[in-house]
Amino acid sequence: MSLQGHLSPLVSSAIERALGPEHAGVDPVLRPSQFADMQANAALALAKRVGMPPRDLAARIVEHLEADGVLARVEISGPGFVNLTLDDDWIGDRVSALAADDRLGVPRQEPQRIPIDYSAPNVAKEMHVGHLRTTVVGDALARTLEHLGHHVIRQNHIGDWGTPFGMLIEHLLEVGEDSAEARLLESDPNAFYQAARARFETDEDFATRSRARVVTLQGGDPETLRLWTELVELSTHYFNRIYGTLGVTLTDADLAGESTYNDDLQAICEELESAGIATMSDGALCVFLEGYTGREGRPVPLIIRKSDGGYGYGTTDLATVRHRVRDLGADRILYVIGAPQALHLNMVWDTARLAGWLPEAVEVVHVQIGNVLGEDRKILRTRSGAPLRLMALLDEAVATARTVIDEARPDLPEQTRAAIAPQIGVGAVKYADLSVAHESEYVFDLSRMVSLTGNTGPYLQYAAARVRSIFRTAGLGPEGARGQIVVTEPAERELALQLIEFGEVVAQVGDTLEPHRLCGYLFQVAQAFSAFYETCPVLKADDPASRASRLALCALTLDVLVTGLGLLGIESPEAM
Repeated sequence: MSLQGHLSPLVSSAIERALGPEHAGVDPVLRPSQFADMQANAALALAKRVGMPPRDLAARIVEHLEADGVLARVEISGPGFVNLTLDDDWIGDRVSALAADDRLGVPRQEPQRIPIDYSAPNVAKEMHVGHLRTTVVGDALARTLEHLGHHVIRQNHIGDWGTPFGMLIEHLLEVGEDSAEARLLESDPNAFYQAARARFETDEDFATRSRARVVTLQGGDPETLRLWTELVELSTHYFNRIYGTLGVTLTDADLAGESTYNDDLQAICEELESAGIATMSDGALCVFLEGYTGREGRPVPLIIRKSDGGYGYGTTDLATVRHRVRDLGADRILYVIGAPQALHLNMVWDTARLAGWLPEAVEVVHVQIGNVLGEDRKILRTRSGAPLRLMALLDEAVATARTVIDEARPDLPEQTRAAIAPQIGVGAVKYADLSVAHESEYVFDLSRMVSLTGNTGPYLQYAAARVRSIFRTAGLGPEGARGQIVVTEPAERELALQLIEFGEVVAQVGDTLEPHRLCGYLFQVAQAFSAFYETCPVLKADDPASRASRLALCALTLDVLVTGLGLLGIESPEAM
């Protein structure tokens, strides 16, 4: 339980005793104070309602505050703030109990079934920097929600169907399935795609064959499906290489591409048309929803079947919603997708609710993803203007991290530096992404990201490595330091108070779907540990009891940092 969770009932109870049961249930606003550990403004909030000066009301609340063993001091300040100073022994007991809890205070929430749609690259196309945030944010949310006790169903909705595949299959047949060009699908899929596109645009015979191949694909021709399967498998090897480098939890079992729903699309159209939800317009089957208008007030359609008889994203996304509710039993569905898709998603969800496929009890959430920007504050691209390849970006991050670690720790063995460079480089990129609100844009700056100072991934990783160094010097494993924690010094107190908040912060991330809250919290923990490390000797403490207590506090700090970084999908190197 958080500090606010402990103190709010005490203040609320004092208000009821001071003013009577008609004021029961008032939730006092508590916040950290420069004068004490927490400051309540309950008196300010209530004074006008009860017709009493705030300081007089504060005095009455304090008089009825029963907090023996919890609070060391209670004082009134300013116009009527109540400053609450926690007792050192109470803090020590709370943080000791946290250290003994294998969940570190993280609650188990009422479990829900939660499909999460994230990453979603296209077959035979390079993953670029635009896929970074959907993949990293989605994976952090999946990890966190699972840790809170929910049943998370990862849904990697890859683009693996539609018109381009006629072109790609024809090109695969031309170059040969065992050719070097075919193997580009695993290493440089954009090169394969661009070669196929060039043939399509310059050779009319090739284009005609490609269009005919789409028909045979949609018709289920066995040989065409075999070739399509090969394209998907080769691209999947490429995706997995990216996911392995990023350290995300997506596997082949999580693939849920557009092709998955192909057999449902005609039924989707028939159901919507028979229910009067979809109507024909200029040869296309469309849904017109109230409140969705474009220029000059014209209604914006959700196209369910195109005029040429083909199906688009609207149809597939409706089938996806129905599947996730009907077959996966979703209680809550998360879409970790770019912010520009908001209008489309809302139209799909409103249509699904009209059709009865998306009950009101099922919550759908668009976790909007902002853009990654270059130094010019435009969408990050290569110098030629092409989208920046994600693997190239990750390779550069690892190389930059290696340079930093070589300069900072030349004493580390070569093997160690080679091993931790990917952990630091990839962790730096992920943390930079996760530490800003997911709907916000941010500027990609590798030199800042890999810095060992400031609010960066490497700074947090270094804090954890420094704790491990203490235990190596002590000749003791962190698991052997689990005794009672005694708080006497201000730096011990500040670190302990930060650690007590861990479970509440993780729960907030699960509720708000905002991983940056956890990043900010872990940065505060690392800063508090740094201040503690500088002012409170651990191995050279004044007496054995203080040494044991501080080692236990270090062990808990390590547990919180490693667990928190793990929920973000970031590794914690043993040494830095």
